[in-house]
Amino acid sequence: MKKMLFVYNPRSGKGLIRNNLFDIINTFTQGGYEVTAYPTQALMDGYKKIQTSAQDYDMVVVSGGDGTLNEAVKALMSLPVKIPLGYIPSGSTNDFASSMSIPKKMTDAAQDIMDGVFFEYDVGKFNEDYFVYVAAFGMFTDVSYETPQERKNIFGHAAYIAEGLKRLRTYKGIELTVEHDGIEETGNFLIGIVSNSTSIGGMKFLISDSVYFDDGLFEVTLVRKPTNAIMLQQTLNDAIINRLDTKNFLTFKTSKVTFKSAEPLPWTLDGESGGSHKLAVIENCCRAIKLVIKADDKTDQQMQIDNMAKQEMESPAWREVIFEDQRGIEQ
Repeated sequence: MKKMLFVYNPRSGKGLIRNNLFDIINTFTQGGYEVTAYPTQALMDGYKKIQTSAQDYDMVVVSGGDGTLNEAVKALMSLPVKIPLGYIPSGSTNDFASSMSIPKKMTDAAQDIMDGVFFEYDVGKFNEDYFVYVAAFGMFTDVSYETPQERKNIFGHAAYIAEGLKRLRTYKGIELTVEHDGIEETGNFLIGIVSNSTSIGGMKFLISDSVYFDDGLFEVTLVRKPTNAIMLQQTLNDAIINRLDTKNFLTFKTSKVTFKSAEPLPWTLDGESGGSHKLAVIENCCRAIKLVIKADDKTDQQMQIDNMAKQEMESPAWREVIFEDQRGIEQ
């Protein structure tokens, strides 16, 4: 029989894992696994358990918020082999689950792992640390880890919004230099986001289009500090409709980006504190983790297929086919 290590955070979200634990383990057992269940006891406990024990198992599954998932990925990145990883979300926001179309219902997520396919997902390296889907700095980005767990459990995503709005009028911006792909730019920015996700903080804006989770590229969005009230309002309006091609934003895709600042800059990694750094080197570790998920079309391979189809439709030969079809209809 195959062996599974199931690591879960009993406090994540509203502690709903307790009401679903039997059904989840039963699903895994029916799927042919001998399950070892481990409830985490403290911060980084999941990391330590997976790092020391994962190689004794055929699969690791974790349940909790994005912070719990972050610990699991960090641990797996330290191992010499790719051990399959499944994820059952039970946090307050669950950005990763939203991006990967993992069901909110925990028993459905467990069944999807049993029915799922292997998917090699890009992981971010931040200096000597790792993150799953987002590294960020600036206004609002530290809200997640500074919001008390009790408030998250009671109010959910609304707790993040309430905490973040307190800072809007007092934030001064950050002077820094950004380097990527031979390009260097210096400016004052309110927010910086380096992501591989379609959801950040439960929201869909400030993310560029065409996100593929295994293409070796990050989507980078920097919000410039407005110089007056009119520019602030324009920036907010553009952000709400995700119009990122204006002068208020700096956006690009890259496999590596470096940020330099005169003073230590606080970062968040997957919604948790990433420490303060004058130098942040962020690199994409392409297809570093083997996830077990329901089949999804947001892949680099799918992007290549889409591009080939687009090129074919734009070719002179394809236009001639369309012209002949139209002429036939007119006749």
